[in-house]
This record gives sequence, C-alpha cells and structure tokens, in this order.
Amino acid sequence: MARDTSTARDNELTPAHARPAALTVPARRRPRVVIIGGGFAGIAAAKELRKSPVDIAVFDRNNYHLFQPLLYQVAAAVLSPAEIAEPIRKILRRLPHCRVYLNRVHAVDLARQCVVHEGGETRYDYLILATGAGHSYFGNDHWAGVAPGLKTIDDALEIRRRVLLAFEEAEQEADEAARRAKLTFVVVGGGPTGVELAGALKEIAARTIPHDFRNIDTTTARVILLEGSPRVLPGMSASLSDRARRDLERLGVEVRTGAMVTDVSPGGVRLGAEFVPAENVLWAAGVAASPLARSLGVPLDPRGRVPVLPDLSLPGHPEVFVLGDLARADDSRYPDGLPGVAQVALQGGRHAAKLIDAEVRGFARAGARAGDHPAARPAFRYRDRGTMATIGRNRAVAVIGGREFAGPVAWLLWGLVHIMFLISFRAKVAVMWNWLWNFCCYNKGARLITGSPPLKVRRALREEELAGLRR
Repeated sequence: MARDTSTARDNELTPAHARPAALTVPARRRPRVVIIGGGFAGIAAAKELRKSPVDIAVFDRNNYHLFQPLLYQVAAAVLSPAEIAEPIRKILRRLPHCRVYLNRVHAVDLARQCVVHEGGETRYDYLILATGAGHSYFGNDHWAGVAPGLKTIDDALEIRRRVLLAFEEAEQEADEAARRAKLTFVVVGGGPTGVELAGALKEIAARTIPHDFRNIDTTTARVILLEGSPRVLPGMSASLSDRARRDLERLGVEVRTGAMVTDVSPGGVRLGAEFVPAENVLWAAGVAASPLARSLGVPLDPRGRVPVLPDLSLPGHPEVFVLGDLARADDSRYPDGLPGVAQVALQGGRHAAKLIDAEVRGFARAGARAGDHPAARPAFRYRDRGTMATIGRNRAVAVIGGREFAGPVAWLLWGLVHIMFLISFRAKVAVMWNWLWNFCCYNKGARLITGSPPLKVRRALREEELAGLRR
C-alpha cells in the first residue's frame, strides 16, 4: 500500500488546525500505531510490529528504556544508570517505519482518535497506552519530599545521594542523637522493592564502607523495614516470606510487620503513638497508575488503573489497548487484577501487537478499513514465569514453574533471569562484570554524590573531639 502524502504530508506530528476531521483511514495510507510509553510493554509491542504494514510513533518523556527491576541497585550504588538503561532510538533503530518522539503526552482524545502532547497532536488508528505507574502515598502526597520512592533513574540517584550523604554527615556530627538519626534508614513497604533495598542498604553499611570512615562505625547503622501487612513479600507463599524475613534479620535488618505509618516528617516516621527518629526514609509501599489514565474519561479502579476487556482493549474502543501497570486486567488467579510486574507488561505488549498486525493484514486482504474491528478477539492469557526477590549476598527467594527456591540457588537464578532480560548485550556484560567485582571485593563502585549538596550537621566535631576519636 502506498503512503498518502497529501494534506500536511501526513506526518506523525501534524498541527491541530491542519488535521482532517474524519476518523476513518484513507485507503492510500498505512495505518498508524501510536505507542505511549517506552517501558517493557511499549518496547515489546514496537518490536513485535517490526514486520507489520503499519507506521509506528513512540512517545516517551525520557529518551531511554529503563530496566526497573535493577533500579534499586543504582540507589544502592552497585550499578550506574547507564548499565540498566538504553536509548529508545537505539533499541528501535532497525525499524525504518518507526519514529521516536521525546514528548510528554498530556491527554488522549478518544472521540477524535488523537493524542495531545508537547509537540501538538497526533492522530492514530491504533493506540497502545503503556505509561506505567508512579508512587502512591495513600493521600499523603506531602510525604514525597521527605520519603522519596523508587520508580525512575532520578529517584534512584536521589536515594543514592541521600544515603551516601548521611554517612558523610554522621562522620562530622558531634551530637550523638543527631548522629544516630543520620545512621538510621527506614524503608516503608515490604514488597520485593522494599526487601531488596533494605538488604542492599545493610550490606553497604556492614560490608562495603566500614573502612572508609574514621569517626563512625558504619556497621552500627540501623536499617528498619516496615510492612503494614502481617508478613513481608505478601505476594509469595508463607514459607518463602518467613525465609526472607529470617535472611533479612540475619543480615541485620530490623523487620517490623503490621506496622502502619501514620506520619512522615524530616525527623522520622510515626507509627501510631510511637515515633522512630530517622533522617532517611525511603518509600516502597504503594503504586498508583499514571495520571494520563484520567484523560480517557472512563471509570478507574481505586489505584487509578483502567479496566480493560479480556483482549486488553478499552471497552467501546477496540482501537485502544491499555497495558502493564496502567491496566486493570481481570484474571481468576489474581483477585486484584494482574500483578504489576515486567512479565505482564512484556506479554501484554506482544499480545496487543499481534492483534493489531492480524487485523491490519486482514483489512488489506479484504479491502476493509482499519476503523472496522472484528467482534471477537482472543483473550490475553498471562503466563507466570516466576516471582523472585533478592535479599543480599547469596540470599534470595524465588518461585519458578511452581517450584520454590531459597538461598544461594535462588540467588543464582535471580541473577541469571535478570541478566537474560536486560535489553542489550552491552548492559549484560557491564552488569555481570560489576556483580562479579562486587561479589569478590565487596566493592560498590558507583558511590558518587552528585549535585554538590550542603552538609547538614547539627554540631560539628571539634578538634579535641576528633583527637579523642583517633585515640
């Protein structure tokens, strides 16, 4: 099919005033698939459409694809950001019919079949919404400045900066109470991210930096993991949850379950009547779907997710697919909808792309328009490849193929699986080398404090106090 090069050259970024009002697809133009989000679902869909007779436009506010499962290792100074991120243009450069735009999308106009973004408006014949999720503070958004979450590279770098700066400030702090507060790290949320982050923080304090400081004993740093439910890793079996807790406690992490945070302030966290002094509070307790979902004008679930049909399309709009963390996809195995994990997004992206490809090719053979859709489509069926979480060196828990693993075996499986799913060969080699070096030497090489932040010391050590410490 030849491309229609008429009005406004029919390119992907057409000003609103130059756009025709008709929603049907001209016969001479290839259907356009707009993908919003360069995460697991968006990249998987674009790759699956590589041989499809469509034009693709990928929008993302960042120019890179992020491997979120290893984001906590950037926060813990194990890896550098470039080792878990890859430019989207590089990933999709072999798709000549794909264009990538570094634009923030503001809204979706379902009636006019267009998306509104920083560069104007772009029409679509098919739309894939895969913008993921952000932090949820359960109605207490003012906590965000005190307790950063972990969803982006910027979040990870901010946490790394705060953690490393805490040790630097404690090194110069003469006030004992202030020093203890600086060396107390509270992680709110006992899911995989919270468990992994808590274990990594304790390893930094106990194994990596004890010989780097002269005035403080970093091994005395407290890492407190707070979980509101009765056990950590509530998505796993009780036996693996218990094993994870024991491993965390052996590592030196203080695990407190049934602990509901009622307030977060610069000086610590409040658990009902109890106040825990801590200058470092990290949030891993909740997620909320991207606010872009609200622009659809459809009912959302309590977490802001969009309820979708079994084929992952939007009810009443078969040309729109909602994927990953943004979607509420019902499944009898998961009472609260499919979990927000990478595998759900990857498989959902491929599923949507296959449906689009089959329909577009069918339209071409039948002479139909891309605005017409079959009455029935195959439903999406999520295949659970496994769940895992690492706790520290030689410590992990995993469920793969219905079998449970713990200890060194689970730790090796965790590493192999994460290496396998990294987006590029360069990233695989870089991460493997860093892990090997860290395993042999306990040396986390990404311990950089950026931004020249000022030290916050209540009372600096005097020379005579330093001399006493040296003796």
